[in-house]
Amino acid sequence: MDLSNLKPAEGSTKSRKRIGRGPGSGKGGTSTKGHKGQKSRSGYSKKVGFEGGQMPLQRRLPKFGFKPLNRVEYKAINLETLQVLAETNNLTQINPEVLIEAGLVSRKHLVKILGRGTLSAKLEVSAHAFSKTAEEAITTAGGTAVKL
Repeated sequence: MDLSNLKPAEGSTKSRKRIGRGPGSGKGGTSTKGHKGQKSRSGYSKKVGFEGGQMPLQRRLPKFGFKPLNRVEYKAINLETLQVLAETNNLTQINPEVLIEAGLVSRKHLVKILGRGTLSAKLEVSAHAFSKTAEEAITTAGGTAVKL
């Protein structure tokens, strides 16, 4: 056996359907598109959400809600996460750079510390925002909460 007599296994490959190559091919004439109608025409492409002329769903349903322009979104980090991070890396300071290195937030996120879990480590935590319970928990553990 050598490269000159290699071929795929029997029945594993099919030849493509050659459409519109004359009546002898069996796929000539209408080229498997049937007779007349939108889908048989050249250049046909169905619009997203098109329902055959029926009023599409996204136009039947009313608009609702709004997004306030001045909304500030934060990436939430809980106290339990800070505790685990401090224990595993022997940290006394936690800031957004540390959280980025740990893979918890990306550079574009604003960080908010939330109060779920317990904090026993004495930490200096820097973040863009704190919940009341988180701020209390950090100060009672002997740490400081610094708003950026």
